[in-house]
Amino acid sequence: MGRITLDKVRKAFGDIEVIPPLDLTIEDGEFVVFVGPSGCGKSTLLRLIAGLEDVSGGQIRIDREDATELPPAKRGLAMVFQSYALYPHMSVRKNIAFPMKMAGVPHDEQERRIASAAKALNLTDYLDRKPGQLSGGQRQRVAIGRAIVREPAAFLFDEPLSNLDAALRVGMRLEISELHKRLATTMIYVTHDQVEAMTMADKIVVLQAGRIEQVGTPLELYNTPRNKFVAGFIGSPKMNLIEGDAATQHGATTIGIRPEHIGISAESGLWEGVVGVSEHLGSDTFFHVKVEAVGAEPLTVRASGEVSLKYGDRVFLSPDMKNLHKFGADGLRI
Repeated sequence: MGRITLDKVRKAFGDIEVIPPLDLTIEDGEFVVFVGPSGCGKSTLLRLIAGLEDVSGGQIRIDREDATELPPAKRGLAMVFQSYALYPHMSVRKNIAFPMKMAGVPHDEQERRIASAAKALNLTDYLDRKPGQLSGGQRQRVAIGRAIVREPAAFLFDEPLSNLDAALRVGMRLEISELHKRLATTMIYVTHDQVEAMTMADKIVVLQAGRIEQVGTPLELYNTPRNKFVAGFIGSPKMNLIEGDAATQHGATTIGIRPEHIGISAESGLWEGVVGVSEHLGSDTFFHVKVEAVGAEPLTVRASGEVSLKYGDRVFLSPDMKNLHKFGADGLRI
């Protein structure tokens, strides 16, 4: 089926090693998200799996078969890119049919697969339109439909939603997640947006400088980040990271506390501070509070949207100590 294994896979461009040797197993039917900052190697890793880049060392196995030297067309994978890469002169139907036509799939089978994919993606009424007559979200669904009809062992998505506006991205996230549930096929999804990672993934792979920092479920990464990098990257807003005396008194080089684990009051608390910028989001408000006792960076506090505080107000913060994260000088969780 769709089990993919990377064994000591590495990639170098000349003398520059962009992906040091790494091991990773993606189980059949999993939705796995590669996430990390720009330049961390996530798209390169996806292209190695797809066969669009040659590995510099190691082995890639798909369904336990060595696929390291196989060309992309022989790997049984389908890729959906950031750009839709649709043929503008072809109808939606012909765009979706194109990979099957190239593979010599019989016409009746092509029509069956097109109808099935169009139904799954709500494209049935648009099959005779050209891409230029579709919205961005509809064009992305056509690109996904073109991948579906190949009936691949796994789908590979390379930042497929980054060209869409915020509302369309939310809708397409839900559609892709729903599609995964229906197809029960392995999906690997690359994004720099950790909100996409948290909301879509069965398993997240956090990358930095080509190295895997942590692999786990969204809640595992959120609740027990293995190091300071993951702690600061996963979560929106990100975890507050505090150094100096406030950390050393807890036996750590750095302590972390998430915005929702800090109480805010105008009356009393552990740390005294001044309210800076506030972000009102309806049900929630995020206050950025300058606290001299913990350093120069303001602390982000999540509170009920009904909390009434304004810029310049003096407040008191109370961190929930049972939700305190501790990190040593090496950046690893204590």
